[in-house]
Amino acid sequence: MKVVVAMDSFKGSMTSLEAGNAVKNGILRSFPDAEVSVFPLADGGEGTIDAIAPFVGGETKTLSVTGPLGKPVEASYIYVSSTATAYIEMAKAAGLTLLKEDERDPYVTTTFGVGELMKDAITNGVKSLVICIGGSSTNDGGVGMLQALGAKFLDKDGNDIGSGCAALKDLASADLSGLMGRDISITVASDVTNPLCGPDGCSFVYGPQKGATEKMCSEMDGWLKVYAGICGFDPYEPGTGAAGGMSFALKNLLGATLRSGAVIVMEAVGIVPEIRDCNIVITGEGRMDSQTVKGKAPFEILKAGVEYKKPVIGFTGILGEGYEECLKAGFKSIIPLVRPSMVTSEAVKSTEDTAALLFEGELNLPG
Repeated sequence: MKVVVAMDSFKGSMTSLEAGNAVKNGILRSFPDAEVSVFPLADGGEGTIDAIAPFVGGETKTLSVTGPLGKPVEASYIYVSSTATAYIEMAKAAGLTLLKEDERDPYVTTTFGVGELMKDAITNGVKSLVICIGGSSTNDGGVGMLQALGAKFLDKDGNDIGSGCAALKDLASADLSGLMGRDISITVASDVTNPLCGPDGCSFVYGPQKGATEKMCSEMDGWLKVYAGICGFDPYEPGTGAAGGMSFALKNLLGATLRSGAVIVMEAVGIVPEIRDCNIVITGEGRMDSQTVKGKAPFEILKAGVEYKKPVIGFTGILGEGYEECLKAGFKSIIPLVRPSMVTSEAVKSTEDTAALLFEGELNLPG
C-alpha cells in the first residue's frame, strides 16, 4: 500500500514535517510494509521556503536587511541557479513573529527589507521570483518594498514621505521611473482574496492582529485608498489586500501573478504525481472548519486526491464550526486528535497513536 501524507503545520504544536512524520510513524506501527511518502505543506506564510528548500535545491543566501521597525535583521532566500529563480519569504524580513506583542504598530512597520531581498536577487541575475507573502506585520501597501527597489513617493513639496503606512498621509505623487523588477517574472504565493481597501480590506480585517485600533484601521484604509488612486489602480480589486497590501504593489506595479500559495508549494515538492500513483492520501491542519474548503492547503490536497479518485482523510487538532463542509467536499473522514492544544511531544504522540488506530481499521480505513 502506498500512502501520501501532506500535513500543514499545527501552529504552536507541530511543524508540517513533524506532523507528517508522526502520521507516518503511526501508519508503520500498524502497517509496517506500507510505503509512506511525507511531503511538507504550506500556504505561503511563515516557514514556506524552509519547507520547500530540500525539494527545489539551490543555495540559501543570507543578508542583513531592514526589519519591520527599521532595525537590521538577518534574512535569507533560496536561489536556484538552474532556473535562475529566487524564492523569497516576506515573513523573514517583515514578519509579525519578528516583533514582540507590544512592538506591533502597522502605522510604522515597513516592507523595505523585503524589497532589499528582491533587489539582491535581481542584482544577482534572477529571471523569476516566487514571493511568499503570508505572516506580515505591515500595512504599508508594499510602499517600503517599492522604495527599496527605486520608487519614490513624495509629498506636496517633493520630499520623500518616509516609511510605514502613516507616511502615506502625506503622499502627493509617485515617481516609478527608477523602479527595478518590472522586466522579470514574479509569482506571488497568497491565499487571501481581500481587497486593498473597504470593510473587507487589509486594514480592517488584518490590521487589529498587527496592533491597530479601530481608529487606526479607518485612517490606514483612507491613506491606502489615496495611494491606490495616485498609482492609478482599483483599491477594491480582490486579492490585492494580502499582506497589508503587498499584493497590490506586486501585482499592479511590478506585474506579478497572484497564485495559491498551497498550489505553488505542491508544485515545488512534486506531490501531485505521487497522489496519482498512491492508494490513500492523508492531509490536515490544526483546525478544520468551513474555511478549510475556501482554498486552504488541505483543500488543495483534497482536490488533487478527488481528481485521481483517491480516498483523502483529514487529521486535525480541532473540528471547528462547519467542518461538515469538508466532508461534503470529498474528505472520506476527518479525525480530531484527543485534545486540541498540546505541547509538541504530546501532539506528536497523539498523532502517531491516531494514525496507528486508523490503519488498524478502528477508524474506518477506506478500502
